[in-house]
Formats: sequence, structure tokens, C-alpha cells
Amino acid sequence: MDYSFFDFLTLAGSLGMFLYGMKIMSEGLQKVSGDKLRSILSVMTTNRFTGVLTGLLITALIQSSSATTVMVVSFVNAGLLTLAQSISVIMGANVGTTVTAWIISLFGFTVDISTFALPLIGIGIPLIFSGKSKRKSWGEFIMGFALLFLGLDYLKNSVPDLQNNPEVLAFLQNYTSMGYASLFIFLALGTILTIIVQSSSATVAITLIMCAKGWIPFEMAAAMILGENIGTTITANLAAISANISAKRAALAHLMFNVFGVCWVMVVFYPFTHMIEWIVTKFGPGDLQVSVSYGLSLFHSLFNITNVLIMVWFVKFYVYICSKLIKPRKGNEEEEFQLTFISSGMLSTSELSLMQAKKEIAAYGDRCYRMLGMVRELYYEKDDNQFLKIYGRIEKYENISDRMEIEIANYLTHVAEGRLSSESKEELRIMLRAITEIESIADSCNNLAGSIKRRNEGKSTFTDEQNEHFDHMLSLIDKALQQMNKTLHQQETTHDDINPSYNIENEINNYRNQLKLRNLEDVDNKKYDYQDGVYYMDIISECERLGDYIINVMQAIVEKKF
Repeated sequence: MDYSFFDFLTLAGSLGMFLYGMKIMSEGLQKVSGDKLRSILSVMTTNRFTGVLTGLLITALIQSSSATTVMVVSFVNAGLLTLAQSISVIMGANVGTTVTAWIISLFGFTVDISTFALPLIGIGIPLIFSGKSKRKSWGEFIMGFALLFLGLDYLKNSVPDLQNNPEVLAFLQNYTSMGYASLFIFLALGTILTIIVQSSSATVAITLIMCAKGWIPFEMAAAMILGENIGTTITANLAAISANISAKRAALAHLMFNVFGVCWVMVVFYPFTHMIEWIVTKFGPGDLQVSVSYGLSLFHSLFNITNVLIMVWFVKFYVYICSKLIKPRKGNEEEEFQLTFISSGMLSTSELSLMQAKKEIAAYGDRCYRMLGMVRELYYEKDDNQFLKIYGRIEKYENISDRMEIEIANYLTHVAEGRLSSESKEELRIMLRAITEIESIADSCNNLAGSIKRRNEGKSTFTDEQNEHFDHMLSLIDKALQQMNKTLHQQETTHDDINPSYNIENEINNYRNQLKLRNLEDVDNKKYDYQDGVYYMDIISECERLGDYIINVMQAIVEKKF
């Protein structure tokens, strides 16, 4: 059989077009309904059954169980879903992913969709160049849909003509008549193929074509589909490597669910496939070879539906097993100093990743508030050893703050590389501005600690009146920081939310000016030394700068709430 390297590249390119089309179609739909997907996930998971329906609906919409499960693992990581809720959603995602096989079976092999692909691209192009982001997203969806089926058509036409060259099939035929050993070989092949391609939908399409072209018998194709169900769990498990304990458990539950499902169906494999053959022969187009794609789609759907109907009653068991297998680390003080809601490995879809970043920025603000509490404690500490211990903690927090800024910024940069709507791009720009200002708040707290340390090293002592003034200034800063963190945690905000912050900022500025004049008078009146006044005003001026950084964050948030 004449099959050149160029033909192989054509095959690889066809697969690439299919995958790219699916990616564009999925991202377009997510941008159109991104906020709705978030609300569906957070609201429609009140019990295991609504969770299953939610997973089914979202996966059927975005045509990617991997995207759904990574999204779910991200939400568990962010504390938006419990482990039990995530397991039921993942179960539904497994059923939802079978929709792809049906689309291919109903249209890809019976209707020449590629005929309509170019006209569809003609419809999508003007929408992509539209000024409105929603129209752009619909244009991307239409373009993705067209490219998906164009790629599928090329894929069918670029596979080797093995039907008329049966000698090439010799190596495959050596492994198709070994009973259960053959099933496990093709199951492993399906798993490995899905891990490589990173899309169960794409490998299901490849399997359908291989079986329809006569490469492999129906039973081996069914075994490959079972393997693809295991392979698709790898994406979520990779995403959870650097996530928190709950996210790791959710990813493990996905793997366990699919592996247990494959285990029981392998026990009844031949009766199950014979039932599929009987259904397709009796109610389908007739000959199984002609309607092989229908048979495999039916096998894929019935397996996943039956698996969910069995496993949905064992959600608590999965939670128990995953909690026992993945235990939280004990005695690790550094656990607190890691990003809570996002990590470099947790990037899901671009639109939906913004939620994790929002929650992490709010946690960043909370960390700065703890730093301010340490500064107050440091100011009055008399014991040298305890003073150095608190000062060391503040320095450590400041270093962590620097790392947090870089990690959140890197995460947002990765998100920006995805296909974002114009609204999300604006949100991302504001987030980057906010984290810069929050890092400045942490720097300012560290500078305050440095000023207090210099005061102590200079053997300077403040009067009771100076201490009272510092307490009042710090209470204003505390109030401003609390208001900022309250706004960061809010889901919705209006322009009026910044008014209290402006009032506090004016109080801080006026009070600083008063203390500046008062300090000159007190030095002139010999109430304390000039050097004492320098240390004192360094601290007061740094407090005023800290207030400026807080109002900068508030202005960024209210400019457009993220």
C-alpha cells in the first residue's frame, strides 16, 4: 500500500483541524454563557441528582468533559463546590461527553456536513470581526463547528485504505482473537491515545473511523472507548497536582469512578456488546458494519448512563475513600503560605479562571490585614527576643506577598493568552492593577516595621500622647483596610461603596497634617528630642502612604468590579 510521509502529515493535520475546531467551538460557547455556567455549577448542585444533570448539561454544551472536570476541580480548589457535589457533576460530565459521538454518528457519517462547512465559515467570519464581544463569541462557535466537521471529513479521507489492503491489518489481527487479553490491549491503547491527544472526543472520533473503515472489529473498538474513559481523567489529575487537598480528592474521585465503571463492564463485556448489536440490528439501520458508528455511540452512552445510575448511590463512599487516600499534611507551617485558590497547574478555561483569581486577590488583602495586626503588636513589644520574632514574621509575610503578586500576575498572564471577551480583558487589567497596589500595602507594613525597629535601635521612647496619636492613626488605617477587604469579597458593588473609603482617606490625610504641625510645636517646646520626632513622623508618614495604597485598590475595584 502506497502511504507516504506526506499522507501521514495530512492525517495529523486533519486531526489538528478537528481538535482546533472543537477548541474554538467550546471556547466560543463558554464566552457566550460563561457567567451562566458559573451560576449553574454553584446553584444546581444541591443534591447528587441535580449535580449529575448539571455536569451532563454543561459538558453537552461545551463538548468537552475534560474542560468540565478541570473546571469542577478548579471550583473545588476555590471552595465553591464540596467534594460530594463535584463527584456528582463529574458523573454527569461522563454522560455529557457521549453527545460528541452521537453528533459524529448522526451527521459525520450520514450527512456530508463538510459541504456546509465553508458557507458556515462565511457566516462566522463577519461575526468574528463584529465590534460586540457576544457576536464575536457566536462567530467563534460557528467557525469551530465548521472546522470540526471539516477536520472530521479530512480525517475520514486521509486514513490509509486498509479495507482494500488487508495485509496491513495483519499486526492488528494478531491481537484481536485473544479473548479478554485482546480487550485489555485495546483498552490500554484507548487510554494511551487519549492521554496523548488530551481529548476523549477526538479519540472517540478516531475509534469510530477506525472501526467503520474495518481496521478493528466492533468489540475492540468498544474496548478502546472504555480506555478513553480512563484516559480522559488524566487532564483533571494533572491540573490537580499543584492544587489543594480537596481538588486532588475530586480528581482522584473522577479516576476511581471511571476505573470502577470499566471494571464492572469488563465482567459483562460480551453480553453487553451483544445487546448493543441486537438493538442496532433490530432498531437501527440494519447491518452493524454499516451502522457501526451508531453501535459504538450507543455502547458509549449506555455504558456511561448505566455507570452513573449505579455509582450515584455511592457518592459518600467515594468521598470517604478519597479522604482516606489523600490526607492533609500535618505540621507543615508553610501550608498557610501557599496560594489558596489558584496555582500554576490549575488553569482551566480562560473565562472561568477569572473567578479563582478574584478569590485569591481577596485572600491577598486578608493577608495584608494580618500584617497590619503584627505591626500594632510590634510597636508595643518590649522584649527583644519576642520583638525580633514578630519582626521576622512581618518580613516573612512581605516576602510571601512579593511571591503572591508574581504568582497571581503570572496566572493572569496565562489567562490572558486564552481567548477572552473584551469585558474579561478589562477585568483582567483591573486585577493586575489591584494586586500591584495590594503588594504596596504589604511593602508599607514592612516599612512601618522597619521604622519601629530603627526607633528601638536608636533607644528612642515615645510619649503617651504620641502613642495615643499612633493608635488613632492605626485605627483609621485598620478601618480603611477592613473596608477594602469587605469590597474585595463582595459579589456586587456600586460606586457608592467607595464613599466610606474616601471619607476615611480624608481623615487620614487631615490627621497626618495635624500631627506634622503638632510634632514641630512639641519639638520646639522640648517635649521630646528632635530625633524622637523624626522616628515618630517616619511612622506617621508611612501610615498615610499606606492609606493611599488602600484607596488606590478601592478605585480600581469600583472602576469596574471584578
